[in-house]
Amino acid sequence: MLAVMSPDPRRWAALAVLLVAEAMNLLDTTIVQVAAPAIHAELGGSDRTISFCTTAYTLPFALLLVTGGRLGDVLGRRRTFRIGMAGFVLGSALCAAAPAPGLLLVFRALQGASAALVIPQTIGLIRVLFDGPARARALGTIGPVMGLAAVSGPVLGGFLTDAWTWRSVFLVNVPLGLAVLAASGLLAEDRSTARLDLIGTGLVVLGGGLLLTHENGYLVAAGCAVLVVFFLQQRFHGNLVERSLFRDIGFPAALATPLLFFAVLTGLPQVVVLLLQLTEHADARTAGLAMLPWSGGLAVSSIVAGRWLVPRYGPRVLFAGAALLAIGTAGIAAGWPLSLGLAVGGLGTGLVTVPFFTAALALVRPAETGSAAGLLNAVQQLGGTVGVALLTSVYFSAGAATACWTAVGLTVASGLTAIGLIRTRGTRADSPSEKSRAGA
Repeated sequence: MLAVMSPDPRRWAALAVLLVAEAMNLLDTTIVQVAAPAIHAELGGSDRTISFCTTAYTLPFALLLVTGGRLGDVLGRRRTFRIGMAGFVLGSALCAAAPAPGLLLVFRALQGASAALVIPQTIGLIRVLFDGPARARALGTIGPVMGLAAVSGPVLGGFLTDAWTWRSVFLVNVPLGLAVLAASGLLAEDRSTARLDLIGTGLVVLGGGLLLTHENGYLVAAGCAVLVVFFLQQRFHGNLVERSLFRDIGFPAALATPLLFFAVLTGLPQVVVLLLQLTEHADARTAGLAMLPWSGGLAVSSIVAGRWLVPRYGPRVLFAGAALLAIGTAGIAAGWPLSLGLAVGGLGTGLVTVPFFTAALALVRPAETGSAAGLLNAVQQLGGTVGVALLTSVYFSAGAATACWTAVGLTVASGLTAIGLIRTRGTRADSPSEKSRAGA
């Protein structure tokens, strides 16, 4: 591994490149949520095409993130980052030109697969660029950037769709992606001695695909069986996942928490957009502006949590965030003004994301970075995929209030799983047994 870069402005410019890439991923999800009804109106297809516009991206993204993290270990993080960004730009241009819903979903899948090569490299490259307190400050910028992207996505999506066409929500990625590629020379190359596990990759993609893309009970059962085989293969022979991550309850809890939390973070805004556009017949711009309290609350609370709350109170802040998210979502279900419920829920989301990533990364040693980053991002995206599919399905079958109560249940469950993460935080790296294993 390369030595930590000297404290010069180049490393902060390199961080900006990584943060733009992170923002593009979230932006591409939120911006399309607002445009999805317009896409459906022009290209046609079933009602489920609306949610497929999101899940066609998030599903391959989620399934390939672990492999993307390992490819960064094997090929080099900067090289993998560049390959993924080039594919993302190409996929965005093809989405903008798609003539039919089937082709659009194929091109969205290309976007998602390409993003799976980009995002896992961010944490590893930040660990190369920064050390000590500077690394903590660098990691602390991810939350506010996510908040800014969350603010910009719905508003930008609504504006572009109404002012021009839904195709422009994909074209916006092209200049951003080209700029990131042009500046990627600022990034340091970094790799490890790991090898790629093709059998493990095939098993996790097949199992996850069967589990998430079909409603047939037999196929879901087959997906569960394949994933069991995957975990057994990783336990005894594979190297796609670092086995040391699962020596205690901490990291499994760090995986369960975002699976549940991001189901709400991604699925609830989709329900609100559908409520506004399909039930209340608002246009895309109005729906985008209606999401401002949610996005603004997320941005503000991310900054406050990163600068003041987490340094003072630690990762326990996330429990307050989960409570606020549950209260705001329950308020929407109970008939509060939509802007009030979204504002309270948005404040809660920002108070969860910053302390969660800080606590989760405290469990990871340098040799585990690629595997851990891939897994954390994978379950985050799997949660988003499940959340969109589940909550929109509940919306169409039982209404918005039931979908919101479902989201409340998922939020409470995420707070419960976070207990294991908080209790284990810091013990892995600090214990003598872990130090001896790290040096072995």
